[in-house]
Amino acid sequence: MGDPSLLPGMVSSSGARNVAISVQGQWRRVPALDVQGQTFVVTGRWIKIAALQSEQWVETEVVDPEGCVRKIREEHQSLRADIFTFAQKLPSITPRYRYSLEFESIAVARTGNFRDWWGGLSQVSRKNVRRSQKRGVAICQKEFGDELIRGIAEVQNESPIRQGRKYTHYGKTLDQVSRDHSGFADRSDFICAYYEGQIIGFLKLVYRGEIASILQLNSMANHYDKRPSNALLAKAVELCASKGIAYLTYGKFNYGNKSKSSIREFKERNGFEEMLVPRFYVPLTAWGAICVRAKLYRGLHDILPQSVIAAIVAARAKWYDYAGRT
Repeated sequence: MGDPSLLPGMVSSSGARNVAISVQGQWRRVPALDVQGQTFVVTGRWIKIAALQSEQWVETEVVDPEGCVRKIREEHQSLRADIFTFAQKLPSITPRYRYSLEFESIAVARTGNFRDWWGGLSQVSRKNVRRSQKRGVAICQKEFGDELIRGIAEVQNESPIRQGRKYTHYGKTLDQVSRDHSGFADRSDFICAYYEGQIIGFLKLVYRGEIASILQLNSMANHYDKRPSNALLAKAVELCASKGIAYLTYGKFNYGNKSKSSIREFKERNGFEEMLVPRFYVPLTAWGAICVRAKLYRGLHDILPQSVIAAIVAARAKWYDYAGRT
């Protein structure tokens, strides 16, 4: 993972350095390089992939892909990257480069007009938002500070298991919660759901020019009957429409060969649809060229058959259920 002689945060004579990034809820240091004012990081064990830091949350796409490829190759001794990847940013969906590419499935809601979004929802989805209001859930925006940090920690510490898997944010200290959620503070909004004075859910919205992205949506399972997540999403769409933002993204729409999932169904019910965005893969080493040709950079969701994925997910859920009762 980069030159072992580099201490955390130290910059090498070549310009490479180490930076801290969050990976699946845990912070770790990775090799990084600045190119034309943008920071690129290298992650991965068997296949080391270079990409724009926080690509899902930054306001612009990669400025100069060819220049980045050239610079990262020059810094191979420090970065050890095998593949460079980058994506175009919505609403640009027609490929503009001749590199190897795959289309990335993004969950997108059209937010130019709130009434149009609301009218496109099913009767059940609109009923869920109204149900939240009738059952006493209050939705409001909150400034990032100690009160909000404590509230987020309460939501995250409800259970160590979420959606059948270990929840990486469970048990974090207030300092850790603060660090996790302090990014992009100058262009973010926190929307919170309260019931009888207690926070029961929150949504972090990051503005990226003409689009906005949901960085995290989380609510307490014990208050599912009040549908706080539906109300939070409705408020997020309303905010986007009021700011003239055309698109709201919420992670992926399809997760590889996993064609069915509760999170996809939730997104569909709340007005999200699939948009395909070009993602490019540029080999930087001989091993990287093999991986690009064989598409080995894909995760297990893209490689394993759907039946195998379903079996793994079911077995994992049973294991965590058993572990939670023992």
